[in-house]
Amino acid sequence: MKSELTKKFSERFGQEPAAYYFTPGRVNLIGEHIDYNGGLVMPCAVTLGTWLLLAPNQDNVIRFNSLNFEEQAEVPLADSYTKTGPEWYNYPLGVFNELQKEHKIPTGLDLLFFGNIPIGSGLSSSASIEVAMTYALNHYFNFGLDKIDIPLLAQRVENQFIGVNCGIMDQFAVAFGETDKALVLNCDTLKHKVVDCNLGNFNLAIINTNKPRKLAESKYNERVAECQTALKQLNEEIKLHNLCELNAEKFALHSHLITDETVLKRATHVIRENDRVSLAAKALNEGNLHEFGRLMYASHQSLKDLYEVTGAELDAVVEFSADYQDVIGARMTGAGFGGCAIALLKKGSEDDFTKKLTGFYTDRIGYAPSVYVSEIGHGASAI
Repeated sequence: MKSELTKKFSERFGQEPAAYYFTPGRVNLIGEHIDYNGGLVMPCAVTLGTWLLLAPNQDNVIRFNSLNFEEQAEVPLADSYTKTGPEWYNYPLGVFNELQKEHKIPTGLDLLFFGNIPIGSGLSSSASIEVAMTYALNHYFNFGLDKIDIPLLAQRVENQFIGVNCGIMDQFAVAFGETDKALVLNCDTLKHKVVDCNLGNFNLAIINTNKPRKLAESKYNERVAECQTALKQLNEEIKLHNLCELNAEKFALHSHLITDETVLKRATHVIRENDRVSLAAKALNEGNLHEFGRLMYASHQSLKDLYEVTGAELDAVVEFSADYQDVIGARMTGAGFGGCAIALLKKGSEDDFTKKLTGFYTDRIGYAPSVYVSEIGHGASAI
């Protein structure tokens, strides 16, 4: 990969790259629709990701090139930038804008990006690009950012420059990921712990439903509002900053305050899912992959029945996986409404699983899914 990318860089810019970087994508293993409720999530980095090659130039311009997109950009080195539109290069451009507030980029740069994360699949390709750019500039110019500063800066880019009001989980996971480890992240305090996640005889199968998905057009905001309604009604009797301050036992004592049946279902999912993250961490620490797999299935069922964010496509993947002998756990990952599911798949079964799932899914849905096999990888790094 490195030699091939070096050749492409030289062809486009007429010089050799001076530095190489890689930042992964991520999946959330368990803990869905929890981030905006102040609870626990369990993401991990995957071995799909974004490569970034750079070299200084003497032209005082930043040249953005990608092997994934036709759009290119050349912008003068400046003190600040504004978003130009929906093009991919606005993500790294936003990083330059943010860094220029406190640090001075001393020279023009030639930049080449390449990613093998499926775009729009929910595996955080945008966070991977943002963190790759932040990590690279900090490392190459020795700006001295602390490790936690990198995902926080990338999140500000997403929120303020791109205009997407995301939480910290995606940027955090791709910056802090560790090989064969999962991260248990408290989305309220940003405290985290690392959990052993050696999958042993299993790999992580990532199944892209290939359903077109745009969160702004989905019922995502509706779910956020329903959780806020639940919190408001609970606060008539107890004082909470977020739903995940309650465990299932305490929630049972106060759930009568939630008067709408749908809102009660949403809150019930959130409380139980938050508890499942702690149980999943315990199972992984004990090396009990089958218990972890059971919790994955329970999470998906809750997202289907109580939170109602799965849909026919994701349900088809999980239904097939539950009947496939070499899968011990499966669930949707990400916001839902399409996107991806994940499955713990026995090594050596990848081709058979892909073939049979593709047939099952195509018969039911009308088009094929895409299957990727990944290990749990490391976070952003220089190569």
